[in-house]
Amino acid sequence: MQRIDLKNANLSPNFIGSWMMEPALLCDGLIDYFESHKEKQKRGATAGGLNLDAKTSTDIGISPNEINLPGNEIFSQYFHNLFDCHKDYLDQWPFLKEFGGNLEIGQFVLLRYLSGQHYQKLHTERGGLDTLHRVLAWMTYLNDVDESVGGATYFSHYDIKVQPKKGLTLIWPAEWTHAHKGSIINSGSKYIISGWMNFPELPE
Repeated sequence: MQRIDLKNANLSPNFIGSWMMEPALLCDGLIDYFESHKEKQKRGATAGGLNLDAKTSTDIGISPNEINLPGNEIFSQYFHNLFDCHKDYLDQWPFLKEFGGNLEIGQFVLLRYLSGQHYQKLHTERGGLDTLHRVLAWMTYLNDVDESVGGATYFSHYDIKVQPKKGLTLIWPAEWTHAHKGSIINSGSKYIISGWMNFPELPE
């Protein structure tokens, strides 16, 4: 058996979409929401549950049915902007319009990483039967993190490091092809909002 390279294989894209979300005050509002709801904060968990060997953070998990509750208006504003990014992502990859226009937002999280913390385990967003419904992952950095203190997101298969910038939003496939991890932050804090776009549930 001999491995061969397909013609023009080096032209393959990475399928990681990126945008700067406006206005920047939206990011400030999400951070304020996180800090003013300490009763909702929990130690960060993975899809498999709490695993401090994989992830160290503080999270607030939010269900879609909470978006329109009084006091949660900031999320409606955020998703209005996120859907613009999603629409542009579909324009970049028209094949996705065959099914990607009907995806649903599932539970999402606000996260804070403090000095010494990160999502240290290389992982994918679709890693088992319990996450098969995930199609795309999305994330917005809510504050700037200077490169000198770490905090980048690293997509290992593409050797891509993304440094947190306030408002920078990413959308990428949830598959194993986009395994990633977070670099440790050595000073200050890193805030993000992140979640998934899922296949809709089948009617009962």
